Amino acid sequence: MSEGQTQPQYVMLPEGAQRTRGRDAQRMNILAGRLVAEAVKSTLGPKGMDKMLVDSLGDVVITNDGVTILEEMDIAHPAAKMIVEVAKAQEDVVGDGTTTAVVIAGELLKKAEGLLEQGLHPTVVTKGYRMANDEAQKILASIATKIDVTKESELLGKIAFTAMTGKSAERARESLAKLVVNAVIQVSETENGKTTVDQDNIKIEKKQGGSIDESTVIQGIVIDKERAHPAMPKKALDAKVALIDTALEVKETETDAEIRITSPDQLKAFITEEENMLKAMVETVKAAGAKVLFCQKGLDDMAQHFLAKAGILAIRRVKK
Repeated sequence: MSEGQTQPQYVMLPEGAQRTRGRDAQRMNILAGRLVAEAVKSTLGPKGMDKMLVDSLGDVVITNDGVTILEEMDIAHPAAKMIVEVAKAQEDVVGDGTTTAVVIAGELLKKAEGLLEQGLHPTVVTKGYRMANDEAQKILASIATKIDVTKESELLGKIAFTAMTGKSAERARESLAKLVVNAVIQVSETENGKTTVDQDNIKIEKKQGGSIDESTVIQGIVIDKERAHPAMPKKALDAKVALIDTALEVKETETDAEIRITSPDQLKAFITEEENMLKAMVETVKAAGAKVLFCQKGLDDMAQHFLAKAGILAIRRVKK
């Protein structure tokens, strides 16, 4: 090989792999994205049709929800997977409009293909789309209608009603829409004229056995835990609640230690001291006036016994 010549490059590909470059790669990626959009396009609108999906195990799912369809589909193409991510992001942030988002993405790809064939560079096309996005945001902000969350519950109910159409909960959407609006109004906070809703303040607790119509909004917190001891009271009204983030147990020594007991009296004294330590912990809770105890960690069996004797309802291993 003469001086100045470069070493030829070799690319090793696994069996069955394909490699595309340049315009071919662009066409393949755009085609994959458009095919995904075409798959869900027919579910959109008042005349939208349901899809019957059959997985590898033979399980059948019938739905017209865009994100459900895309999650059930076995998609391998990287560009097509990005379109699925669009639907998932829309579902996570908004909870509705997944099909619309995918169809818009498919149409943008379709228009981009025409622009690329005219000789425009991909970065120019994406810059144009970003500019269009900014303009669309301004137009939407100008035509948007401001509503008062605390006063316009009927309009909010209609929005929730529409969002549930096509979902698995559609059968009970009227009652569920009211529940959702009530929950949102309860946790909404207004500060400096701006109303915000922290979704983390709304917890959905699923219970098996009941019907969907039995769903209700509870003004408070639901903690799905059993009493630590059967002798504890089952109900406590207007009770003070103690929240403890440590264990009601006798702590072990930080270093490896060995206790030598040589007589029954020493063993008895050792057990009695442990009981007294646990009893003192329970007395501290009782002295605080608490009738209910939520413990983030463990409760010793002896501590449970003392709590039950004190008439305190205790629950252990409660999430922080």
